[in-house]
Order: sequence, then structure tokens, then C-alpha cells
Amino acid sequence: MLHLALAALAAGQAVGVPTDTVYGIAARDPGVVVAIKGRGTEKPIAVLVASLEQAEALAVFSEDDRILCRKHWPGPLTLVLPRQPGVDLGDDATETIGVRMPNHPLALRLLEAAGPLAVSSANRSEEPAALDEVEAEAIFGAEVAVYLPGRSSLGRSSTVIDRRRHARLLRAGPLGDGIDPTRK
Repeated sequence: MLHLALAALAAGQAVGVPTDTVYGIAARDPGVVVAIKGRGTEKPIAVLVASLEQAEALAVFSEDDRILCRKHWPGPLTLVLPRQPGVDLGDDATETIGVRMPNHPLALRLLEAAGPLAVSSANRSEEPAALDEVEAEAIFGAEVAVYLPGRSSLGRSSTVIDRRRHARLLRAGPLGDGIDPTRK
């Protein structure tokens, strides 16, 4: 099934992928994900990676950011960081990118083979997120080329921390409100 997902991604299509947080819709082009979800472009799409090395090719990390990643990756933590020059993913207005390494073996295998992917929760804008391929397919049907099997164990979107200048919590997630975004 992984080979079908890789072929679909190479053809510019979206695939469904289980993660540790919620089931996701992934594509090389974030515009594909935005169109399928039916949401505006004002909210950037995060990028999932298979390793810190993949993330460092996309974003500028401080040593404190690396320590935070080593502590919480793979896992439900998305960091918003300055993006590397020449990277066309992320938020053009702020020149940032949200990156995360999920804690799900199939998602990691896909990301190792495909490279970083734009991924968002499998739901229509403002609706509850799907937790597995069955729920996602019921929402999107043939709009998504391939649905990889698997269930998301946490059932809640990731914690998001903006680590630029003055670190701040943007979204409390499985790591909770108690995480201090300024600490390692």
C-alpha cells in the first residue's frame, strides 16, 4: 500500500496518512490539501518530517529548538520556526514553517520514502478530525487517492509552539497547556 501512496504523491495527488495525533491528508503541494479541505489559505499547512535532519533542511533551528525536538519528537509537538532560504513551504507572509515529526511507524515510513509532506487533519474546515482511514474516506471519498490504514492514538491535534523571538504557545494539544514554550 505504501508504494501506491508514493505513486499518488509523485502524481501530485493527496494521500491519507495515520499519525499519532489525528488522521491526516498529505501532499507535496500544500495547495492540494487546502483545496480538498475547503479552507482558506490564511492558515498555513504544517509539514511533517521523518527526522530532525529533514526538518533542518526546511527550518532554522537554535540549539534550544533541537533540545526540545529531541525531548518531544517523534511526538505531538509542532514548532513554528523561521524557514530556510529558498523553501517554498510554510507561511509566505511571516517566512515561517511549522514542522513536526509524528510518532506513527507508517507515517514515518512514508516520510522517509517521500520526504517532507504538507499535512493537515483529515476533516472539512471547522469539522471534527477523522481518526482513521475509514472516517477519512467517508469525508473525502475519491478526492484522496490512497488511504493508508491506521488509527491515530491521541485523537487530538498537536501542540503548536511558535519558537521565534518570544516563544509562545499557539495551540495546546496532547502536551497540554502546562508546556512552557520558552523552555527546552
